[in-house]
Amino acid sequence: MLKQTLIKAAETGAAVMKSYFNGVFEISNKEGINNLVTEADHASEKAIFEVIKNDFPDHYILSEEAGELIQDSTYKWIIDPIDGTVNFANGIPICCVSIGVEMAGKMILGAVYNPFINEFFFAQKGFGATLNNKKIKVSTRTEVAKSSMVTGFPYTYLDTPNGPLQVFEKLIRKGVPVRRLGSAAIDLCWVAAGRFDGFYEHNLQAWDSAAGFLMVEEAGGKITDFAGNYYSPYQPHIIATNGLIHDELLDIVNGGEIRG
Repeated sequence: MLKQTLIKAAETGAAVMKSYFNGVFEISNKEGINNLVTEADHASEKAIFEVIKNDFPDHYILSEEAGELIQDSTYKWIIDPIDGTVNFANGIPICCVSIGVEMAGKMILGAVYNPFINEFFFAQKGFGATLNNKKIKVSTRTEVAKSSMVTGFPYTYLDTPNGPLQVFEKLIRKGVPVRRLGSAAIDLCWVAAGRFDGFYEHNLQAWDSAAGFLMVEEAGGKITDFAGNYYSPYQPHIIATNGLIHDELLDIVNGGEIRG
């Protein structure tokens, strides 16, 4: 039933999101320039909550807009009602609903749904990852110099050594194609599907990556923080790859040079 509820919640939130798309809705700003939240974010979140609470009223929920709805439960739902809000607000159809489910601190289920291009990604721990019910797997490239990469940038720039712009510049000066789609959940799913070979970002929240990182794992990829430790969505740094370029990309993000 957990899987069915997750799928229904993602579909319900996506339907609400789609109903607002290219319409007239309220937009406000959170901390940082262009860190938007819209009326549609709140409406999608409300619809998702209703589905979850109907089936599992005692489950813990962590969501981008509402924050934490704390319950004494081994299950936690981690929700981004619209990942890619700036895209959504500007009529760019690269945005999605992202929902991950934890049990006893371990991610066990994930769903990422972009209704505008009809792509529903789903992962279950130990059972693989799918796109529209077809199995997906990561790419097989072995060198960063020959890879296709994707990243994102924080709304408030992080002025740190090997920061977002420094790593980006290093890659593009070597001719490595690096895309910036504006949705970390989609970035991760597209790594899982083999469209990108690697993804890195310096400042994510749990709801940005909870579902997507499970997709990459279940599609055969590798995810760590910037120190190379096993990834936790409750810290900001992420590197997700096909596994074959992981060590090289990790070195680059930490100040190393591109091989070749």
